Amino acid sequence: MNAMPWKAAEATEEAIPQVKRPRLHPAWMVAAVAFLALVGAAGFRAAPGVLMVPLQQEFGWSTTVLSAAVSINLVLFGLTAPFAAALMERFGIRAVTATALVLIGLGSALTVLVNQSWQILLTWGLLIGLGTGSMALVFAATIANTWFTKNRGLVIGILTAGSAAGQLVFLPFIALLAQDPGWRQASLLIAAGALAVVPLVLKFLKNSPADVGVLPYGALPPAAADALEPEGAKPPAAADGPRANAAVRALQVLRRAIKVRTFWALAAGFAICGATTNGLIGTHFIPSAHDHGMPETTAAGLLAVVGVFDIIGTIASGWLTDRFNPRVLLAVYYQFRGIGLLVLPLLLNAEVQPSMIVFVVIYGLDWVATVPPTAAICRETFGADGSVVFGWVFAAHQLGAAAAAIAAGALRDATGHYTYAWMGAAAMCTIAAVISATIRRDRNSREAEPAAS
Repeated sequence: MNAMPWKAAEATEEAIPQVKRPRLHPAWMVAAVAFLALVGAAGFRAAPGVLMVPLQQEFGWSTTVLSAAVSINLVLFGLTAPFAAALMERFGIRAVTATALVLIGLGSALTVLVNQSWQILLTWGLLIGLGTGSMALVFAATIANTWFTKNRGLVIGILTAGSAAGQLVFLPFIALLAQDPGWRQASLLIAAGALAVVPLVLKFLKNSPADVGVLPYGALPPAAADALEPEGAKPPAAADGPRANAAVRALQVLRRAIKVRTFWALAAGFAICGATTNGLIGTHFIPSAHDHGMPETTAAGLLAVVGVFDIIGTIASGWLTDRFNPRVLLAVYYQFRGIGLLVLPLLLNAEVQPSMIVFVVIYGLDWVATVPPTAAICRETFGADGSVVFGWVFAAHQLGAAAAAIAAGALRDATGHYTYAWMGAAAMCTIAAVISATIRRDRNSREAEPAAS
């Protein structure tokens, strides 16, 4: 009465077109080039903390002035991200990435000519802010969502670690050059690092799997997907982003996202994430250590170690995100970070104590481990809009970083130390942990997606 099982299997195989699979899927080449691009773009992320003291010594600028330049950079870094995600959909990943690297290189090179404070706002703030914003963590999410169906969390973790790797590669050299021969040569090193990756991006960073005639890594051919997918369980169709105006699409996605409470929870948590990483530790750890008598090169070395363990922690977080509830992971990450910040004022000293090494290791493992679970919740909740929504969440990350950078600088000028900044950041991490733990799966979240055309 029923068809023989093997005959049904043969019919299914005949219905599924056979796709020639290369030995190494092109997605991995794209991911490798994307990783190098993030390394090249990350040079400036290591620079402000190292160059702040030399600039103060040469020009007499206050910590608040230099913190304002960093804050402008961080604001643009964040606000550019959602538009960059839409621009990548509209004009292609390759063109946007190459342009961003050129902006970073140009801004870093022009920094050697500054002699007034407003000029550092232009180079550090405007040019590098726009460039790094287009190479923000949303770039990692876009690559993963475009090129991968399988192992997305792991890929986002690896690419996010590219920024940490850039910090690791550049920071010791920037610190040495800033001392001798000087901070200008350090700025030129950052420019060279960004521009060196541009040829690789133009040659090897393909815009989509269709450009090379393959499916995303781990994706089934359409006929196979139709045969295996239960009725009613097919994912929503992707929006026609590539044919839409990038700015309009980014704003339309934001308008849909703000109606979903998960967006606000992620944005609040990520704002605190930015405040306690780029804004506080990334900008003010070296000046704070210098206040306690620690040499700048030693403090820069500690931040480089943070970068080493950041790579490990972020990749591990991506692996965990593919297997565990990302909400629980976020809560754990934020709470551990808060504990670290709480004890940091007790650890700072002219000499590096074993307890400081423990702090550096733990903080490094936790530095941007929050990115894979945050990107996963964005994709889970907003589907086809996930990359652009993550861009807006990342904008909140950078707004939090900007606020923390300038607030900590002002506190340092007003009190002569950073203790209140560390304490406040620790309290904010506890708030982020509670917010993350209470994120619920929104039953109506798919309403935030555009209807399939």
